[in-house]
Amino acid sequence: MAQASNAKVENNAGSKSSNVFAGLTIVICIAIGFLVWKFVMGDGSHFQGGVNTGQPLSGDYLGMVYKGGFIVPILMGLLLMTFVFSIERFFVISKASGKGDVEKFVKQVQAQISAGDVNGALEACDKQQGSVANVVKAGLIKYQEVRRENFDTEKASEVIQKEIEQATSLELPMLEKNMTILSTLVSLGTLVGLMGTVSGMIKAFAGLATSGTPDQAELANGISEALINTLLGISTSAIAVVTYNYFTSKIDTLTYFIDEAGFTITQAYRRATNRD
Repeated sequence: MAQASNAKVENNAGSKSSNVFAGLTIVICIAIGFLVWKFVMGDGSHFQGGVNTGQPLSGDYLGMVYKGGFIVPILMGLLLMTFVFSIERFFVISKASGKGDVEKFVKQVQAQISAGDVNGALEACDKQQGSVANVVKAGLIKYQEVRRENFDTEKASEVIQKEIEQATSLELPMLEKNMTILSTLVSLGTLVGLMGTVSGMIKAFAGLATSGTPDQAELANGISEALINTLLGISTSAIAVVTYNYFTSKIDTLTYFIDEAGFTITQAYRRATNRD
C-alpha cells in the first residue's frame, strides 16, 4: 500500500510538471510565431521600398506570408506546437515501450511464463524496462505471492488482474498527456485558417467595392491573405491528425500487449493449480 501511495504521489507530481510544460510550450510557440512573423518575415528587405507596408518583392515568399495578416503568427504558433508536442509524445511513448522491441519482449515473457520460468520473465522485465515491463513485472510479483499463499483459481485471477490494472493506471496515464492538445490542433488549425481566409476575402471584396477602378493592391493583398491562411491552417491540421492517429495507435498497441501478458499470467496460474 505504501508503494502504491508513493507511486500516486510521483504520478501527481509528474502530471503537474507536464501541465506546466504544456502551458509554457503553448505560450512560447505563439510568441516565437509572432516574433518570426514581425521581425523576420516583416523585415523591410522583403518588400518594395524597403518597408513592410509596400508590396512583397517578386518571388519573395517570406514577404508574401507576412502579408497574410495578423492571423499568420497564430497559425505559425499552432504549427510549431504540433511539431513540439509530436516530438515530446514520440520520446514519452518510446520510453514506455522500453529498451528493446516490445512485441518480442511480450512474446518472450509469455513463453517463459507458460514454461513456468517466472524468474526468467522477471529478469526479462528488468532488462526491458519501460512502462509495459513495469506493469508485467507487477503482475508476475503478484503471481508469486498468490502462489505462496495458495489462493483458489478464481480469487487468484481476480487479484492478479486487479494488480495489473492498478499498475497500468499508475504507469500509463502519462501516455495520454498532451494527446488532447494534438486532437484540438486538428480542428483549431482549420478553424483559425478559415478565420484568416474570411478576413482576407473581406479585404479582397473591399478592394473591388471601391468606386471607379478597383484597388488592385488591396485586392491582391486580400486574396494573398486568404490563401496563405488557408495553407497554414490545412498544414497544421493535416500534420496534427497524422501524428494524433499514429500515437493513438501506438498507445493502443502497448495496452494490447499488457492485456496479452496479463491474460498469460492468469492462465499460467490456472494451469499450475490444476497440476497441483
